[in-house]
Amino acid sequence: MTRPPFLVSGAPFAAPALALALALAAPAAAQAPAAPVANDYPTQARVDYVLGCMATNGNTREAVRKCSCSIDFIAGEISYADYTAVETAMAMQNMPGDRGSMMRDAGWIKDLLDRFRQAQVAADLECFARTATP
Repeated sequence: MTRPPFLVSGAPFAAPALALALALAAPAAAQAPAAPVANDYPTQARVDYVLGCMATNGNTREAVRKCSCSIDFIAGEISYADYTAVETAMAMQNMPGDRGSMMRDAGWIKDLLDRFRQAQVAADLECFARTATP
């Protein structure tokens, strides 16, 4: 015996009720702001940052904790796409000649680097200024 399409699990009108519920929930979902992705940085990028940070701050367990906190904070402030643009811009700025000057003189790169540096300062205050271990 075949069931009519409006019967779901033997309950009449369950499919139309589900459709109505979804239709009512859709406007609320559409108005909700999209939450930033908290973990869009690949593990390798996080490890690279932590290793560089540890080289500067000492190769200790405490440095691992503080440097990991720092990249987690930065990841919450700057998207991974912007982070890779910052890495590229920093590498290119160190190049001699016209190639380096193009990256040093571009306004949008200066703005992006400023945002990154502000995130780093905030991360330092959050992660390195604390004396107590969480």
